[in-house]
Amino acid sequence: MIPLPLDELRGLGDLDGEGEATGLTIDSRTAGPGDLFVAVRGGRAFVADARKRGAATLVPDDEHAALAAIGRALRSRSEARVVGITGSTGKTSTKDILAALCAAVTRTVATRASENAELGVPLTLGRLEPDTELCIVELGMRGFGQIAELCAIARPDVAVITAIGPVHLELVGSIEGVARSKAELVAALPEGGIAVVPRSAELEPHLRSDVDVRRVGEVDVELSEDGARIAFADELIHFPLRSRHQAQNALTALTAYEALGLPLERLQEGADRVELSRWRGEELALPGGGIAINDAYNANPTSMRAALEHLAGLGAERKLAVLGGMAELGEHAARYHRELGTLAAELGIEVVAVGELAREYGAPTWVPDAPAAVAAARERLSPGDAVLVKASRALALEGVAPALANAH
Repeated sequence: MIPLPLDELRGLGDLDGEGEATGLTIDSRTAGPGDLFVAVRGGRAFVADARKRGAATLVPDDEHAALAAIGRALRSRSEARVVGITGSTGKTSTKDILAALCAAVTRTVATRASENAELGVPLTLGRLEPDTELCIVELGMRGFGQIAELCAIARPDVAVITAIGPVHLELVGSIEGVARSKAELVAALPEGGIAVVPRSAELEPHLRSDVDVRRVGEVDVELSEDGARIAFADELIHFPLRSRHQAQNALTALTAYEALGLPLERLQEGADRVELSRWRGEELALPGGGIAINDAYNANPTSMRAALEHLAGLGAERKLAVLGGMAELGEHAARYHRELGTLAAELGIEVVAVGELAREYGAPTWVPDAPAAVAAARERLSPGDAVLVKASRALALEGVAPALANAH
């Protein structure tokens, strides 16, 4: 981490330590000499442990305000360019892909997993080193104003919006509201900044004339068993990705890479390094030669449609989808669930619906929770089948696909 004088943090809470911090953590188990342990959530119980490990400690008066102040202080000391990434779908995968592309050619720090909110953004900035050249920060959203608050910490130079679609409708009311909240990232750019955005009628009114806007069209991709070949800059770039929606995320990342002025001749080097965060389309072999797709990190109508269409396009003769409900859709929830239930039927996919919201899929088979979903899927699966597992995080279905893969 960029060295940060501890004296600058006095006034944020109970600070114990002298000199400079060269590491930032909220997990006492990873704390050591030179680190600053910030006690958030239940962390107060582990302050003594962090001190024994040689770390300075801060018990903040206000957790989010303290971490924001630390993040701003680190950002102000860095000369790295900052890319902010948000979107209704695909932001973590796009971040993963862009990070792999950039890390091959420039010293890069990127958000880990989905650490994209009030704690995660400062922690990402806490991994900046004096020689870091690029920082890729994922920005989550639960309502109006949150992305603006995160941008005040990260101060992005480049904005990447992956998609605009029906998410968090309980909080923002409509897809137009989604666009307005995501566009807070564009509003935070300096004059002359760069915005990489989807083609979206809802987003267009929020774009700026003093920003270089790069619009991402539909991906031109060849999909095969060994991955995706994406047409870009007069070349075919191979990625270890097997779905069209992940190829679309890769095109967004490629567009951002080009906008950053990085060498196009080294794109393949970075593409070969791509690894997506867990539970985002992970493919697991099933006993008997079938496949389980663990896409259980989260779900919304757009990502659910893409996942179902990908499942339908696989070579397996029979397809099964274990689908939990999609959260935060407000008054629109029943309609979106019914539409996706109809789509699954049209695609010839049998559905095991999981949880109360999922009743609206209209599937003949309904179960209350993950253990029951494993049992129901096992009853239906035969050798060579393909099964998709997808739901909002509250359903915690991430263990279903591994349980099916490990069945004997």
